[in-house]
Amino acid sequence: MYALFEEAGKLHSGRVLSEADTSAQIELESGKRVKVKAAQMLLRFEKPAPAELLRDASATASSIELELAWEFAPPDEFSFTDLAREYFSDKASLSEQVACLLKLSEAPHYFRRAGKGHFKKAPADIIAQALAAIEKKKQLQAQIEDWAQQLVDGSCPSPIQTQLYKILFKPDKNSPEYKAVVLAAKQSQQAPLTLLLKAGAIQSAYDFHWQRFLFDHFPKGTAFPHLQAPALPQDLPLADVQAYSIDDSQTTEIDDALSVQGLGTGRVVLGIHIAAPALALQPGDALDQVARQRLSTVYMPGHKITMLPDSVVQTYTLDEGRACPALSLYVSFNEDTLAIEHTSTKLEQVPIVANLRHDKLDHIVTEQWLTDPGFQHADPALDQHLPRAALTFMHRLAKHLKTLREQVRGKPEQFNRPDFNFKLDGVPAQGPAGEETVHLSIRPRGAALDLIVAEAMILANSTWGQWLSDLGVPGLYRSQASMAPGVKVRMGTRALPHAGIGVSCYAWSTSPLRRYTDLVNQWQLVACVRNGNTAALVAPFKPKDAGLMSIVSAFEEAYGAYNTHQATMERYWTLKYLQQHQLEDIDATVIKAFPGEPPLVRAVNLPLVLGVAGAPTLERGALVRVNLGQVDTMALDVKATFVSLLDAASSPEEDASDDDTAVGPIAIALDLEDAGNDAVNSGDSSPDAAS
Repeated sequence: MYALFEEAGKLHSGRVLSEADTSAQIELESGKRVKVKAAQMLLRFEKPAPAELLRDASATASSIELELAWEFAPPDEFSFTDLAREYFSDKASLSEQVACLLKLSEAPHYFRRAGKGHFKKAPADIIAQALAAIEKKKQLQAQIEDWAQQLVDGSCPSPIQTQLYKILFKPDKNSPEYKAVVLAAKQSQQAPLTLLLKAGAIQSAYDFHWQRFLFDHFPKGTAFPHLQAPALPQDLPLADVQAYSIDDSQTTEIDDALSVQGLGTGRVVLGIHIAAPALALQPGDALDQVARQRLSTVYMPGHKITMLPDSVVQTYTLDEGRACPALSLYVSFNEDTLAIEHTSTKLEQVPIVANLRHDKLDHIVTEQWLTDPGFQHADPALDQHLPRAALTFMHRLAKHLKTLREQVRGKPEQFNRPDFNFKLDGVPAQGPAGEETVHLSIRPRGAALDLIVAEAMILANSTWGQWLSDLGVPGLYRSQASMAPGVKVRMGTRALPHAGIGVSCYAWSTSPLRRYTDLVNQWQLVACVRNGNTAALVAPFKPKDAGLMSIVSAFEEAYGAYNTHQATMERYWTLKYLQQHQLEDIDATVIKAFPGEPPLVRAVNLPLVLGVAGAPTLERGALVRVNLGQVDTMALDVKATFVSLLDAASSPEEDASDDDTAVGPIAIALDLEDAGNDAVNSGDSSPDAAS
């Protein structure tokens, strides 16, 4: 005796070994024995053998026309045997009965299950809808297969091109475009990225990195809505100073300028003047919403995405030749001892005499030029328009302030690694295409003009941070509990020490055109200037304001992502530099060496960190020569093999963790530091060097 039964929606058949009232023991053709409930058993038969029965029934089922079977089926609930008698004959064979069961089971759009071996035919309108859906699915599958074949053949269908970065980075796995890429990758036995690159979906490695960043952080594009910059107040008093800004030539968002008064009188006043968009923008207005969404300017070689529209920036920037509204910190020093005697903060209009560009002046404003009054350049015209006396005092003061901070830090700052400037030839207005000629220049850390700006900004940020705290006005601070390894710089709303810089508190306040945190702090500072001891009552952000913490969280996330993107783009252009100059061998310093693993080295004259294959056991600090192999700008990688040891390990360079850098994992791996960090090595204006 054999039995046909259903389990988990599938038909099975086997020999009945034993049977009780409610179940039976059945041996399948495989030899496996199963216990089957009586309710699951559909047919009992003596012959033919189960395998033969199912084979014959399957062949017969393929000949059954569903439309005709639906017409023959009774209007009410029926069994598969009923349909067999209606469709074939009153004496339908066992094979024909099972064939009807198979056909009914595989056509749920025509027949719905109604119990053990029972069915009910679906209404005609439901069948029409189901058939339309089936046809649509077939057409979609045909479309997927066609797209996949086009990809395999080396061309990219337009729908996949449109959805490219969504497919790669945030896919809807049910979308036909995604399924086509998966199918094509399987058929061609290639990685999806390689497949799409060969099919022309990705225009270039540069475009891939750029579009990926835009997809993640600017999905609606980088264009600004049309917004009018509110007018700055014109009733501010005019400051009796001559101020100069010091930035890179590519800088358009000029946030800060410096002035010096009283030289030779025994009491010198340093003026630190910061652009004051907070006098015009208000929390919650349209421009504030734009700035809060972006949170910072994004920097990369040859291009940048500003936090505020250019028309707005040009309204508030400290442009030369005009008096600009500014928030000014005046610090009075004893000219001999350089001790601070008094500080004050004012809202005023500041005459900007000139926008000095350090990339054009570093070879002029040197240590010798600043410290030796008798030194003159061969061409006197080079420095005749520079405020030499003011720069000399500011440089002397900067070195003094740096020494004071180093005493708090517990050790001196070391500038063992140079800064690298990237310059691209012929960059169009919309940004680089990725094939421009790249120039790399080295600028030693701690250059005179850098030091002047850095120390002035640190002085302003620490002084204003303490003032906010003294008045009970909350602000956004950066702090570092200690310089011990692993202790990171954090942001918060409390005035806590910053061990890495060596100050009692540090509130970013000097770049309100470029960082949203600085704009928030400037709103708070403006309230302090106008209201003094009652500022906490009227400042835009009150103590324990939850909005401040949400700004901190959003800013840190965005700022970290922007820095990682800058690191990615700088890595890309460094690799392009290798290709364009056909560099084969470079000298490098070992920065990490673990037994059994390839050492990690840093190029001596390039902003490049890479692993080296085939190296013997090396110590950290050793100088080696490596041979460069294939460059992969898509993976941002370059192969390197060990050539020779040039010099044994020397004193290892100071760890970058000593600086206040907010570098993410990728940036650390690439040795590209935080753009616009408040570290003493590059000052508050460092983003401009990268822009």
